[in-house]
Amino acid sequence: MLYDLARPLLFSLDAENAHEFALHALHYAGKLLPAGTPEPATPVEVMGLSFPNRIGLAAGLDKNGEAIDGLARMGFGFIEIGTVTPRAQPGNPRPRMFRLPEARAIINRMGFNNHGVDALLAHVRSARYQGILGINIGKNFDTPIEQAVDDYLACLQKVYALASYVTVNISSPNTKNLRQLQGESELDELLGRLKQAQTRLADSHGRYVPLTLKIAPDLDDAQVTNIADALRRHRIDGVIATNTTIARDKVEGMRHGNEQGGLSGAPVFEASTAVVRKLAATLGGELPIIAAGGVLDGAGARAKLDAGASLVQLYSGLVYRGPGLVRECVRATDTDMA
Repeated sequence: MLYDLARPLLFSLDAENAHEFALHALHYAGKLLPAGTPEPATPVEVMGLSFPNRIGLAAGLDKNGEAIDGLARMGFGFIEIGTVTPRAQPGNPRPRMFRLPEARAIINRMGFNNHGVDALLAHVRSARYQGILGINIGKNFDTPIEQAVDDYLACLQKVYALASYVTVNISSPNTKNLRQLQGESELDELLGRLKQAQTRLADSHGRYVPLTLKIAPDLDDAQVTNIADALRRHRIDGVIATNTTIARDKVEGMRHGNEQGGLSGAPVFEASTAVVRKLAATLGGELPIIAAGGVLDGAGARAKLDAGASLVQLYSGLVYRGPGLVRECVRATDTDMA
């Protein structure tokens, strides 16, 4: 109800300004109001972690971990922050975020704008949130793709102690050549070295932190199969499907429809769900799938589970539906309520 009143104001602002305004509001809400609790549901165990409900926040909304406590008040079963890089970077030039209301979509070319991993960790340490926290890691824009693994290893080393799980983002279309890391040989090297580091860190910290890989929707069946094989081969703990798409067929002719960047929201739902379905068939339950992409109602969240996902993440849907979307999706995906 409150969001219905606030939405016209937010939509009167530039998309990125509205994002920043909402993030600041969530930051102060988290500081001033009592701690939030997850929407009640039947808990589910995934990757050795107990999730109080199946609905989480996708990375990208809170890149620096500045509003964790405010976001927790929305009822998520888990929160993922980032993408964070070893060093702070401004991202791509503005404007770089665009709403397409008629398609219930967003195009962004943010470019991993963030304050760096040390700033994110300072925010995590100061947060009251005690729930499941994913930290999404990436590479700096000026790190050569041949040295990308060094950035991922540096971030993993730093975030390991404070993360419930760590997501390796190789699928953003807004960092030059990043998606090359989804290639067979590149992925093998990256996952192999990350798995070795995870094993060392688990020994030194006395605590195992799962690793997930976030992939793109713009993959054919052979590419999805190759990625699934690599995930199994390297014993990665989970996969997030999917990031934004570079396809434009669903928004052709719309205002901002030809802007460069990743398209999210309703137009990516079918493609991302198809990747979930293909992964589920290929993996055969060997590791869990976290679905993201185009969920704007409870039926969409339920469809992701029916396609083979264990958990569902929201982001663009929150822009169009507000916090009430979380409760709706929790109810639709809870085994005792759906």
